[in-house]
Amino acid sequence: MTARFVEVHRNILSKNDQMAAALRGRFQTAGVLVVNLLSSPGSGKTALLEITLTRLAAAGYRGAALVGDLATDNDAQRLARSGAPVRQIVTAGVCHLEADMIERHLDGWDLNALDFLFIENVGNLVCPSNYDLGEAMRVVLLSVTEGEDKPLKYPPLFSTANVAVITKIDIAPAVEFDRALALANLAAVCPAIPIFETSARTGQGLDTWLGFLQEQRAAFVAGIKALPA
Repeated sequence: MTARFVEVHRNILSKNDQMAAALRGRFQTAGVLVVNLLSSPGSGKTALLEITLTRLAAAGYRGAALVGDLATDNDAQRLARSGAPVRQIVTAGVCHLEADMIERHLDGWDLNALDFLFIENVGNLVCPSNYDLGEAMRVVLLSVTEGEDKPLKYPPLFSTANVAVITKIDIAPAVEFDRALALANLAAVCPAIPIFETSARTGQGLDTWLGFLQEQRAAFVAGIKALPA
């Protein structure tokens, strides 16, 4: 039974990886930088994404978002306040997003009209680590309320991330967040990963975060132009 499960799981991941590769090609052709946001529930993904979309739009960038949840479209409604195109992906119990879900929900969108596409993954620190969605950047969020040892408890997800964002930094003193320990744990699991400390409520760290995204977008476009025709 165990061997059969492993075989089926590998087949599922192989199919997902093939579809993700095709999506990555589409995104590259369109010149849209795709950012996959991963975290546990309640880490502040939606709050950070709403203000990110709003401020990128104010800076002249065209952004959109796909939002994954087991049920409800609450987060999509909230993100729509940014003015960006938003679509909800209701997974009906599946604890992560998969490449085919992304493909289906892109139907009718002109990717050439976007600079950024953000994917807010299902709140989960286990399952999403295995599924490539065709993204160019994988961002993991860690809120100050979760505990400094999260990177040590969930190394597969943290080690596959390109960027880490510590959220709700404005309440760090109130919850006795040990910043030095959190940074050390992140460094132990994902050495040299860029780390941003942010507060969607006060705006702390957001200029640095947004500047980083704009730099990554510029580098992404330059990389595409450098590819052989």
